[in-house]
Amino acid sequence: MMRRLGRKLLAALLILVLMGVPPVRGFASDTATEEPVEEETSGEESAGESENAGSGVAGAPAVNISAPSALLMEASTGTVILERNADAVCSPASITKIMTLLLIFEALDRGDIKLEDEVMTSAHAQSMGGSQVFLEEGEIQTVDTMIKCIAVASGNDAAVAMAEFIAGSEEEFVSRMNERARELGMENTHFEDCCGLTDSDSHYTTARDVAVMSRELITKHPAIYDYTMIWMEDITHNTARGSSPFTLSSTNKLLKQYQWTTGLKTGSTSKAKYCLSATARKNDIDLIAVVMTAPDYKVRFEDAVTLLNYGYSISSLYRDENKDTLPEIKVEGGVEESAGLMYEGGFSYLDVKGNDLNQVEKLLSVPEHVIAPVREGDRAGEVIYRLNGETIGTVNVLFSRSVDAAGYKDYLLKVIFSLLL
Repeated sequence: MMRRLGRKLLAALLILVLMGVPPVRGFASDTATEEPVEEETSGEESAGESENAGSGVAGAPAVNISAPSALLMEASTGTVILERNADAVCSPASITKIMTLLLIFEALDRGDIKLEDEVMTSAHAQSMGGSQVFLEEGEIQTVDTMIKCIAVASGNDAAVAMAEFIAGSEEEFVSRMNERARELGMENTHFEDCCGLTDSDSHYTTARDVAVMSRELITKHPAIYDYTMIWMEDITHNTARGSSPFTLSSTNKLLKQYQWTTGLKTGSTSKAKYCLSATARKNDIDLIAVVMTAPDYKVRFEDAVTLLNYGYSISSLYRDENKDTLPEIKVEGGVEESAGLMYEGGFSYLDVKGNDLNQVEKLLSVPEHVIAPVREGDRAGEVIYRLNGETIGTVNVLFSRSVDAAGYKDYLLKVIFSLLL
């Protein structure tokens, strides 16, 4: 009893001292430090050759295509499986609309626009030639319907109407398209319009860049499939002359010719010839086959099927969603003794060499302890994936909560609480 009373008296004295004593500077470190973790650069390498004639991975069947420029990519990893003159500058025609659709979906994600918003067609939008859905000046359609007109029927008028709706003018929208292309690393692309009608030499792209923007669209905005998988659908024109039905018919014939097709966009002009960015999903693997300047419309589809079949014949995908719980890490000099950890994201690896992906090893590399303070979202370490003794990729491990450095008062309070227990 006397011992417990003595503890309480000592605790009371410490509290009185704590109230009157100024904090001591330099007691704890003001900067976060941790044991260094070796950085490893993880990049995707092409499984094909840069200037091949349609051949892919060594030992696999030859790939014979007619188009002078093409590229085959796996979407989740960005791995290039095969390429043929993939950096040759080409006119994109209506494949331009992939970037237009990307900006539309990004505007939807930001909340700048909604699917039910009404879009009025301007005289400029109505004046577009080429493929169109025959919108009239003053006609109003929802954003949802406009996306269908662009993705299904490749409507140039709908693309311009949406560009004006989002950016105020087609010119400003095109400026945003070029800015987004730079952000995505599309080094050999420049747009002059939002629909692909321009025959100017200053409106250009490459098979590689088309694959890059296609990947961004389908991986970040999978809702695009709700539109690109439509084969035929009716919309209604409401104009001063009344209402009339109009049937949208997909320009992507692979929807009927290749059972795993999910999209994406066709294009053709006299300058561009016949182009296609074809997406497909089989065995949970999403592939993107880009065909540029094909000699006729049948060849672009045939080449795309050849590329996709080749890709699926040699590809296996390893995925780790990283949903498992990570251990906590000890924090020295902190107001808490440990900090939680979390993965920065999931991991995907595409194998085209016939390896047994059940042999992939996952190794956690974090220091045994860190010194406070630590901040939520800061890098704590990484997980390393290895196959056959080689590193195939890494994912950052982050702190899941912040831990401040402990001060003089914090230590005194810890002593007090220990005495009262």
